[in-house]
Amino acid sequence: MREILLAVKNTKMVKSKRVILDVPLLELRHGEVLSLMGHNGAGKSTLLKILALLQVPTQGNVYFKGEEVSNSNVLKFRRQMAAVLQEPLLLDTTVYKNAAVGLQLRKVDRKEVNKRVMHWLERLGVEHLAKYSVRNLSGGEAQRVSLARALVLEPQVIFLDEPFSALDTPTRESLLAELRDILYEQSMTAVFVTHDYREIPQLANRVVELSQGKILHQGTPEKVLKYKLNKVV
Repeated sequence: MREILLAVKNTKMVKSKRVILDVPLLELRHGEVLSLMGHNGAGKSTLLKILALLQVPTQGNVYFKGEEVSNSNVLKFRRQMAAVLQEPLLLDTTVYKNAAVGLQLRKVDRKEVNKRVMHWLERLGVEHLAKYSVRNLSGGEAQRVSLARALVLEPQVIFLDEPFSALDTPTRESLLAELRDILYEQSMTAVFVTHDYREIPQLANRVVELSQGKILHQGTPEKVLKYKLNKVV
């Protein structure tokens, strides 16, 4: 069995005296693609932000490579992660500079920056836009740049919070297929949030279904989706 990369234990998030997340244990293993699914308000994005070290839980612990995350090491661990959100949140500059910014902040050698950036822009089909302003991009192109910006970091784990939900169907399906190929070619570890059950079989090898902040079911996509189908029938 593969090594556990990331885990949360006895984790709760409380807002306005209301428990919005209550997860006793969740583990993510190396090379695993985990889908968090559920209706709006189920706690998916909150759990993703806690796993991505972007939000501190009210209670509980987060572990990365077996080490408990604390104020003293959180930045070190966060630099080994990358996130792609529903809105690309690109800087008002060129496509190339957007893809390169994370590496430059990490003071990576210029030649290595150029090598990685051009590799991923080409892999995602937007290398011809490298010198273009992001203002001129379509929604699909902007999300490809956002993916490239995350992938150039060669993260230990990548988090995807409904990154394709605002795109039209043909663009979404194309990006899903490309992302699936990338994740499995690179044996990447990933967590992605979705409320569209059709996306799950394309990407995930494990699914966690949340409801009212609690884990309702977890297992293979086939197992969880079969349970839901039987429940509806």
